[in-house]
Amino acid sequence: MNKKIRIGAVSYLNTKPLLLGFDKNEWNIIEEYPSILAQKLLNDEIDIGLVPVAVIPLLKEYYIISDFCIGAEGLVDSVGIFSEVPMDQIETVVLDYQSKTSVNLAKVLLKYYWKKEVVFEDAREDFIDHIKGTKAAVLIGDRALKQLSNTPYYYDLAKAWNDFTGLPFVFAAWIANKPIDADFIAAFNTATGFGIDNIETVLQQNTFEHYDLKKYYTQRISYPLTDDKRKGLKLFLSLLKMIS
Repeated sequence: MNKKIRIGAVSYLNTKPLLLGFDKNEWNIIEEYPSILAQKLLNDEIDIGLVPVAVIPLLKEYYIISDFCIGAEGLVDSVGIFSEVPMDQIETVVLDYQSKTSVNLAKVLLKYYWKKEVVFEDAREDFIDHIKGTKAAVLIGDRALKQLSNTPYYYDLAKAWNDFTGLPFVFAAWIANKPIDADFIAAFNTATGFGIDNIETVLQQNTFEHYDLKKYYTQRISYPLTDDKRKGLKLFLSLLKMIS
């Protein structure tokens, strides 16, 4: 059964704990960056994906099938607006092409939290090099962790969301685009939660010179999909609808 169901997972460091429990010989898993996985779920090229939650309104039907997600209760350090100038001087924000949820979160926060109008610009491959003057950029994932020490101003989107709403944020969840067998879901949930209980093993298998991964996995990313995270997700989707 496992090999028949196609599963997509984000190819970032933050997903490593969620993937530790999967034997790739038994599970049909592909790894890509978030926006591509979202499109694959929309195109029915995968059945389940750890996908940006901003894709939810575009799906004909959806099912959140796991008790775990990529979330944050405050600072996340890997999703933010990077700038050479303070927020009040930013005029243009470049939107990371790897992202769907984070670029939309930035739009929501700029409108309702920072109450600031900017010009949005789609990113090119070399967009990090163009964070100059009044041009800032939304940057996510491993590249964001690396960029923390290279850019004077960093506005953490998860922290801003929490300051704005009092709620945690869900960046990505395990979402199916069709009903999935209950036995499969139970086995899947066990596998995706395994690494959360075995962070030391995850740390032994992954290294990253630019950031302390133990801090990242235990103090920044928050994996359990709690009731408060579901409330935060519901609020985000309602605000997203207002700016779409």
